[in-house]
Amino acid sequence: MPVEFIGLIATNEGSETHRSSGAVIDPNYVRRFARVHEDADFDRVLIGYSSASPDNIQVAAYAAAHTERLGYLVAHRPGVVFPTVAARYFATLDHFSGGRIAVHIITGGSDAEQRRDGDYLTKDERYDRTDEYLDIVRSAWTSTEPFSHEGRYYKLADHLATVRPVQQPHIPLYFGGSSQAAYRVGGRHADVFALWGEPLAQTAEQIAAVNQAAERAGRPRPGISVSFRPVLGPTEDLAWERAHRILADTRANLAAPGSIFSQFRHAFSPEQAPANVGSQRLLAAAATGELHDRALWTPLAAATGAAGNSTALVGTPETVAQALLDYIDIGVTTVLIRGYDPYDDTVDYGRQLIPLVREEVARRDRGEAANRTAIAPVPAALAANGASVN
Repeated sequence: MPVEFIGLIATNEGSETHRSSGAVIDPNYVRRFARVHEDADFDRVLIGYSSASPDNIQVAAYAAAHTERLGYLVAHRPGVVFPTVAARYFATLDHFSGGRIAVHIITGGSDAEQRRDGDYLTKDERYDRTDEYLDIVRSAWTSTEPFSHEGRYYKLADHLATVRPVQQPHIPLYFGGSSQAAYRVGGRHADVFALWGEPLAQTAEQIAAVNQAAERAGRPRPGISVSFRPVLGPTEDLAWERAHRILADTRANLAAPGSIFSQFRHAFSPEQAPANVGSQRLLAAAATGELHDRALWTPLAAATGAAGNSTALVGTPETVAQALLDYIDIGVTTVLIRGYDPYDDTVDYGRQLIPLVREEVARRDRGEAANRTAIAPVPAALAANGASVN
């Protein structure tokens, strides 16, 4: 089964090692950044959400208008708008993009960040609301007759949308989280469940928990996405030299005015334990050692308080490709990768990393298909005539 690659675009150039300069929204950069992902053979790009960020639905519409094939994974917080309104937003965008939209559901792990948009529910309440919210969104996308709903968080009567998604039966739903509540709700709704890059053993445990939740909900197992920050070099030594330089630059930029972390400083910091389980898990992995498995490096997560996907895969393209294949071997279907030099790293991933992974996955798929053909049973009609297969 082909692996899906997801990148990430933003409205101006910046990262943990490169402080943003210029306008918050640079249309030319958005256009170029989306196109370089398309040229690099990414399947989709994530457009994140925060209380301080530009509206990501409009960013997706603009970027989609300037690309032809690239898909857009739009992060969305349930509760920011009414669910039927969100359903119309995304169904409309799906039409204008030619069916290239997916939605990434982020229920929200930080109370402080949620309150910036006026949301004062507890974390458990947010997950319960998300569950109800997605039931309504799915109904709005698929119902051909008016429907009503009366629940704990939402009440509506006789809703019928005139616009439904291009993609049928509905727009793909990705779902992020690492708590038991996330597994429960994501298991009910996710087409793809998204995790941050932990060591292989811990990732396998999370995959098992997600699959069990889906089975309890009577749904097929979702795809699994895992996120990494690859640091490539032409040799192992040069890759590690670059990784340590990135770590030094990140530490220097943490407290700087205009830092990428400034809007999250009170919610995520090395001095204050994060509230969300995903970040807690990354910090726990970092506490047990800097290097895990083939190439997973955790000091960048430790330095930033695991504010977002922050574990690196370090090495030559061949080493990092094999590390990604290790995750594919335990059930990962989607890989989200982004760099510390966002634009240039995207170019390098497209030239050096993505082709290696795609070629090996395709080779394995061909081998499995050949094996299935080789052991195929003799058709009943031939067996009845005494035919043999050599």
